[in-house]
Amino acid sequence: MSKPTPLSDALSSYLKQSGFSKRLQQAGIVEAWAELVGPQIAAVTEPESVTPDGVLRVRVATAAWANELSLMTPRILARLNAGRTGRVKEIRWMPGPLDRRRP
Repeated sequence: MSKPTPLSDALSSYLKQSGFSKRLQQAGIVEAWAELVGPQIAAVTEPESVTPDGVLRVRVATAAWANELSLMTPRILARLNAGRTGRVKEIRWMPGPLDRRRP
């Protein structure tokens, strides 16, 4: 008779097999945005979502900032993806008003 599998191991295995683990890590990027990009970029941006294929949509306060950030994309992607299996492959910088009412 084998020992029961700990719930944490069973859940971890399920998340990995189902693909949810990758999606949770991608969603974690949105949650940890300010810590990952720093206060200056966080002040003028607001991450909106990550698609299953790894496209991160980020609202940017001005077109000038969107242009500046597009030049910094390779560095930002490296920072976002460090140590994650749920990776962001592309960032879409979208100028427009930020919605700071969101929690």
